[in-house]
Amino acid sequence: MNRYLTAGLTLMMVLWAGSALAFFSFFSGGYQYISAAELNKRLEAGDSLVLLDICPADKFAAGHIPGSIETNAYPTQTPEERARLDKGLEALSAGSDDIIIVCPGGGGGARRTVDYYTAQGIDGKRIYILEKGLREWPYQTVPIS
Repeated sequence: MNRYLTAGLTLMMVLWAGSALAFFSFFSGGYQYISAAELNKRLEAGDSLVLLDICPADKFAAGHIPGSIETNAYPTQTPEERARLDKGLEALSAGSDDIIIVCPGGGGGARRTVDYYTAQGIDGKRIYILEKGLREWPYQTVPIS
C-alpha cells in the first residue's frame, strides 16, 4: 500500500512541476531570462558567454558590462535598428555559447532582439534576456549614472 501511495505522490509532484514550468513559460512569452545575480555569478566564474548590449550609444557610454558587444540597436523596431544586430551575427551563428541580451529595461527591445536572432537561425535555447535590464544591474562593474 505504501509503495502505491509513494508512487502516486511522486507522479503528482512530477505533473505539478511540469504544469508550473508550462505556466511560467507561457507567461514569459517563451523567452528565457537570467537574473542579475546569476549573470554576475557566471561572469565571476569565467563562463564562456556572449554579452550583446543593445542600449543606445549614450547609455552604453555611461556604463556597460565589460566585454559586451555594443550594437546600439535599441529599441530594435526599425529595419535600421535591426540591421545593427547583424554585428557579429556570423560569429553568434557559428558559436555555441549562451547569448545574453542586455537592454535598458529587459523588455520589448530585448524580446524583439531574441525574435530577430531566432529568425536568423540562432537557437533560441542559447539566448537569454537580462531580467530588468541594465537599469536594475546592482553590481559595481557597471558605472551607472
